[in-house]
Amino acid sequence: MNTELRNQFKSLSRKANNKDCIFLDGPAGTQVPESVIEAMSDYYRTSNANAHGVFTTTQETDVMMNDTRSSLATFLGAEGSHNISLGQNMTTLNYSLARAIGRHLQPGDEILITQLDHEANRGPWLSLRSEGIIVREVKLLKNGRLDYDDFADKINEDTRLVCMGWSSNITGTVNDVALIRKLTHKVGAWLLIDAVHYAPHYSIDVKTQGFDFLLCSAYKFYGPHVGILYSRTGLLDQLPTDRLRTADQHAPYSIETGTLNHAAMAGVGAAVRFIAEQGNGKNLRSQLEDALSKIGKHEGKLAKKLYSGLAKINDIKVIGPSFDKGQHAPTVSFIHKKLEAIEICKLLAKENIFAWSGHFYALRATEVLGLLEKGGVTRMGISAYTKSSEIEKTLKVLKDI
Repeated sequence: MNTELRNQFKSLSRKANNKDCIFLDGPAGTQVPESVIEAMSDYYRTSNANAHGVFTTTQETDVMMNDTRSSLATFLGAEGSHNISLGQNMTTLNYSLARAIGRHLQPGDEILITQLDHEANRGPWLSLRSEGIIVREVKLLKNGRLDYDDFADKINEDTRLVCMGWSSNITGTVNDVALIRKLTHKVGAWLLIDAVHYAPHYSIDVKTQGFDFLLCSAYKFYGPHVGILYSRTGLLDQLPTDRLRTADQHAPYSIETGTLNHAAMAGVGAAVRFIAEQGNGKNLRSQLEDALSKIGKHEGKLAKKLYSGLAKINDIKVIGPSFDKGQHAPTVSFIHKKLEAIEICKLLAKENIFAWSGHFYALRATEVLGLLEKGGVTRMGISAYTKSSEIEKTLKVLKDI
């Protein structure tokens, strides 16, 4: 992307030991632009108050919260702000949702999860086994893709819910959610999508795609740590969520416990606006679609460059499908034949190249791929602010290693 975009991130200009920093840690949380930081600071300076009162600052808080929900609804292609619930993080929201759905189901009902998913979309559902709910898991193939034949075999008339990630945060694999939506429709099951790793890179339209639930996290798309839950109109109101008598008893508030972090919510709205400003269009939705198209092309080009460059280095093996086989999130993970992932990250860190090592909570996938005992993988991610020269330097450092 252009220099103007990078200039909005003050963190990108910092140095350590007189060397520039290269931020390839985006899959664990992107850097935050000044407009988001200012929105959060301005809220504290001018409007810090609890919600639903009659005086100026509380009314300003209500307006800001409604605007944030509305912006997120546009971002996700939702019917409206009434579909958007907010929380501390995706994991906490998903546990709350799992408890509510667990009360809605009967012993013997089935839930389908996958071996590729982040534990945040496995653990909450596996916990329902203690309630007599049958939880099955779809197999992960050695090439980093889900086994869709196994998916088709395991979904049946007793399946009430399918929970799957749209994109893997360890391999970058983008899953065929349209196919699974067709399978769930045949048996009348709900479909829940974890879009935490997908939302920063591609446009989403939950109405067109027909999802029942979708979760994502603002800190992956240039915002603060806030979890976001989309629920199809009318669905959340069917569920016995954990809530106080004093809380709003209807969607989208019925799954929100306690007082929300209002300043962070101001930052979430600003993050959506920041993305939209990178595109052109007649309204917020068209701006977002154009912006994410541009961001996706930029990120995809650099991720492909990183992938192909790593594949040429002796002793390095890239994990997961290549960028020549369908859509792929701009995330690249690899193993080194002689060094564990943590050692690679330490060597990169000496050159101020920020990368992560481990399983990244994709624990089951790391086990199935036989990588857990090796210390997991080294993971790098491309963001809107990543430069081609940063990829070139990273590849040079890895070649020297």
